[in-house]
Amino acid sequence: MKTEPGIKIQLNQTFPLTIKRLGINGEGVGYFKKQVVFVPGALPGEEVVVEATKINPKFAEAKIKKIRIKSPYRVQPLCPVYDQCGGCQLQHLHYDQQLKEKRDIVIQSLERHTKLAIDKLDIRETIGMENPWGYRNKSSFQVAQLDNKVLAGLYGLNSHQLIDIEQCAVQHSLTNEATAKVKQILEELRIPIYNEKSRKGIIRTIVTRVGVQTGELQIVLITSQKEIPKIEIIIEEIQKRLPNVKSVVQNINGQKTSLIFGEETVPLAGEEFIQETLGDLQFELSARTFFQLNPVQTIKLYNEVKKAAALTGKEKVVDAYCGVGTIGLWLANQAVEIRGMDVIPESIEDAKKNAKRHGFTNTKYVPGKAEEVLPKWVKKGWKPDVVVVDPPRTGLDGQLLQTILQVKPEKLIYVSCNPSTLAKDIQTLSSKYEVKYIQPVDMFPQTAHVECISQLILKKGN
Repeated sequence: MKTEPGIKIQLNQTFPLTIKRLGINGEGVGYFKKQVVFVPGALPGEEVVVEATKINPKFAEAKIKKIRIKSPYRVQPLCPVYDQCGGCQLQHLHYDQQLKEKRDIVIQSLERHTKLAIDKLDIRETIGMENPWGYRNKSSFQVAQLDNKVLAGLYGLNSHQLIDIEQCAVQHSLTNEATAKVKQILEELRIPIYNEKSRKGIIRTIVTRVGVQTGELQIVLITSQKEIPKIEIIIEEIQKRLPNVKSVVQNINGQKTSLIFGEETVPLAGEEFIQETLGDLQFELSARTFFQLNPVQTIKLYNEVKKAAALTGKEKVVDAYCGVGTIGLWLANQAVEIRGMDVIPESIEDAKKNAKRHGFTNTKYVPGKAEEVLPKWVKKGWKPDVVVVDPPRTGLDGQLLQTILQVKPEKLIYVSCNPSTLAKDIQTLSSKYEVKYIQPVDMFPQTAHVECISQLILKKGN
């Protein structure tokens, strides 16, 4: 047995453990001789026997050998490859309890990263889904070949083994059907499938996206080169077997990379985009456009942003990290002016088009970083009353945090997809802002992810 210095647990050691809570990645967390142990698949309240699989100076990882006392909320996972795929972390936990644990993950992050009095904070119950299955409008499945059979799926948990997924339980039924039929067509026509090791073959990934409200489908074939053999027949078969397909696109990625998309996109058939509707707004989704993966919950999320912003028709609003303008347009009919910025120029062009299509004349979109653009506007005498931020998982840029503290908008609405970075940023902002409430929203049922909307109000005297 291998022992790390200062660690009481040894590699491959078997020991009993009581699970106290869920960690931020959905694993069970327990303590053995005061040492933190993370156990994937274990649930709070369970007594388990585990085997140590990894020893780190500050924690250990372990796998379940036996469950002695089972959680009353443990359920049978719906997906047959659930334990191998790693796409979902919580299918073995009853959905109502998932919502409670996600709220607890938010509380843990605030306890760890802030000095706020957590018991005095208004952290609301997580807003869940009536049907927490089949919600994802997009799938990106890697392809591989095994004995002339085409496989499509995701790489297994902590491995580079492709798990073939016939029916993904969290994917929309139309994306599941589209992937299966494209896979079948490639197999029948014996199209060369890309092999990562030899770097030979052509088809790397099948991306399918559905407009949930419109039923329109888009198929994107990610290839290692521009030429695809029998491409006319492939297109013909896709259109014949999948009448909902409105857009067939090729994206070329010849790089040795884990990134799915390459730089070059070529339309093959139909339109270059599909239509999607969110509430009263319509959007054109091209192959590389970012769009929320769960449209049903997105409406709830954006309505919570609207509620938190509580606009009266007189406010100037900044939509930082605006993307294609979705959040800002959701608020536009209640604001004097919406101004948005994003570092991706294509997103800014889409945002302008989306605003124009919906007849909004009170919007302005510019490419650039919020921390650089906002001070320029303030210098010219344009100061926002409300700032809405929806940053990536890394949280707000340090410079933007300082910019917000200097500009001092009356209200800050923080949409977060990572409770840890949200908590760290709230700690910085708490010098001038009071957290009125935090509203968790479950955008990704069956996974450990939780989205939050926080309403922060400028403290009096600032």
